[in-house]
Amino acid sequence: MACLLIPAFLAFGACQSGEIQENNPPVPGFNIEASDHQAIIIADEVMEAMGGRKNWDATRYLVWNFFGRRKLWWDRQSGNVRIESYPDSTTYLLNMENMTGRVLKNGKQVIVNDSLKLFLSQAKSIWINDSYWLIMPFKLKDDGVTLKHIGEGKTENGYPSEILELTFKGVGDTPNNKYLVYVDKETKLVSQWSYFRTADQTEPDFTTPWTDYKKYGKILLSGSRGERQITEIGAPENLPASTFSEF
Repeated sequence: MACLLIPAFLAFGACQSGEIQENNPPVPGFNIEASDHQAIIIADEVMEAMGGRKNWDATRYLVWNFFGRRKLWWDRQSGNVRIESYPDSTTYLLNMENMTGRVLKNGKQVIVNDSLKLFLSQAKSIWINDSYWLIMPFKLKDDGVTLKHIGEGKTENGYPSEILELTFKGVGDTPNNKYLVYVDKETKLVSQWSYFRTADQTEPDFTTPWTDYKKYGKILLSGSRGERQITEIGAPENLPASTFSEF
């Protein structure tokens, strides 16, 4: 797992941070009181470099293949998700708003209610993980996040960066995690992240670059995580309704 980056949209400077803040309001639940001002400015610059909040909010559908293990289709408006998991021959159709759906495993539909609930819960956990690997830069001011500016540094590939620390409270499957996110000083794009299983760790469990940024629809997404690749990325304007209803 690892990556780098490619310039794209021009980011606003710190002198325009007030405008960026206004154009990129935090998600309800973002810990703005405990986050520092410089970190918020940098997060807003990242959003702008990725295409801007308006274009992100207007992006309804996302499709991607997670490291060759699974392919996901996501309707951000309805909360519908389709996951095709290749190693265990399982297809999940899930609405994350009400946790209803269907599951096909090894060619047979799961009909036992308790088993179905378990599989749908697994599907949501898969989506939480796999989507974060794709869209983390859009989630720097998300629910439960505390954002700190650690200082300046360089990525493993030598890129001068601003370093942000993300910690979490009461959200996701692993709220004790911590990330250090490296934001390239020139492009304002995320160029590397380090993952810590617990916030009190001093050494990361892994570090990967974020590279191979390309434009999908009106936003940028990164596909390369070094040794592993997120492929078949798309942000289509439409998907057939059957994507989320038929096996």
